[in-house]
Amino acid sequence: MKTVIIVQARMTSTRLPGKILYEVLNRPLLEYQIERLGQVRQADDIVIATTANDSDLPVVQLCERLKINCFRGPEEDVLARYYFAAQESKADNIVRITSDCPLIDPEVMDEVISLYLSNFKRYDYVSNTLKRTYPRGLDTEVFSWSALEKAYKEAKERPEREHVTLYMYRHPERFCLANSGSAEDYSQHRWTVDTKEDFELIELILQELYPVNSRFTWLDVLNLLNEHPEWAEINAAVHQKEV
Repeated sequence: MKTVIIVQARMTSTRLPGKILYEVLNRPLLEYQIERLGQVRQADDIVIATTANDSDLPVVQLCERLKINCFRGPEEDVLARYYFAAQESKADNIVRITSDCPLIDPEVMDEVISLYLSNFKRYDYVSNTLKRTYPRGLDTEVFSWSALEKAYKEAKERPEREHVTLYMYRHPERFCLANSGSAEDYSQHRWTVDTKEDFELIELILQELYPVNSRFTWLDVLNLLNEHPEWAEINAAVHQKEV
């Protein structure tokens, strides 16, 4: 079976346009993420799924420079974008990642993927987000091609087309779901980039950790924030957008 990481990426974020190409240490955030995704052992390929809009040409150019597969599809119907990207890449299993998570952890991803692969005859969908225990920004979802195809054909409501897996976990009677979590609850941490405050925190973390160890883990980030507890206050007031 072929397992493909598909990253949804676009430049037209409503709260922080162009955020995925904001630079830290002269490198765009998306490049950090792609580097970390390349360390995932349980995946066979990476595809950046962007839109056909001219505004996303810089994303395509970054993929060309990094020699990463890029697929261009609909902007609003992200479910269709995933469906056709997975179809083109001949994926049996899809790992969904969003491009606003530059600190994504390869080991956490491998845990989620391994849970799915060892139970692929039982589960249609496995994630670490059904019950959050990891910091936001380590979100990983894995699902089968057949589950994606079913969602693509059946989902009708606009939010279910904009949010790729919403139809799956809204319909547990149609899909067998499972969650992968950490032993302790760290869900109060926010390591995703959706606002200026989010970026300020991520910038501090990358500036501190990356030059010393480019393969730092999420536990290294936790230890750093324990040393600088005031950093967590930078984006503490930011709330995730509702679906």
